[in-house]
Amino acid sequence: MLLVPARIPPHKPAGEDPGAEHRLRMCELLIEGAEGLSIGVQELERDGPSYSVDTLKAIHASYPGAQLTFIVGADTASTLPSWREPVRILELADLAVAGRSGSVRRGVLDTLAGLGAAAPGDRPLDARVSFLDMPEVEISSSMARARAARGEPIADIVGPAVAEYIAGHGLYRAPAGVAG
Repeated sequence: MLLVPARIPPHKPAGEDPGAEHRLRMCELLIEGAEGLSIGVQELERDGPSYSVDTLKAIHASYPGAQLTFIVGADTASTLPSWREPVRILELADLAVAGRSGSVRRGVLDTLAGLGAAAPGDRPLDARVSFLDMPEVEISSSMARARAARGEPIADIVGPAVAEYIAGHGLYRAPAGVAG
């Protein structure tokens, strides 16, 4: 599994962004000692905003025969139609979707249906989108950032090493005088 930290996330306000160097270090801390996980630096090496489609193109250029699976939460999968070149994303990789509270598989598939009809190939959308057989994930990056901004513990959702790093560097903290 490849974790790819974004250089410049196109969907987050700049004021909330700790920077690519911090995201890279947090990924390194997260996977330390974990088998089967590595970090892809494709987005860190490119100028401009980080778009998933560009990253998938770069991976395919380096590994032309690779069968890629892009793992996202159901909340994120439902936003795919608004991404840069969403049809191309589904051409380059299958989608594995983790359940989120309030998400419904049919709702995700309905949201993606227009993209599937537009994507060339002989595999229908249902064959390109799978749902991970696991408990719903009740955490998110926005939840972790909000808790960190309020000074609440986050080790249970980001791991002790990453939580320590965030606290040590004062990441995601609300500016002085601003209520979280």
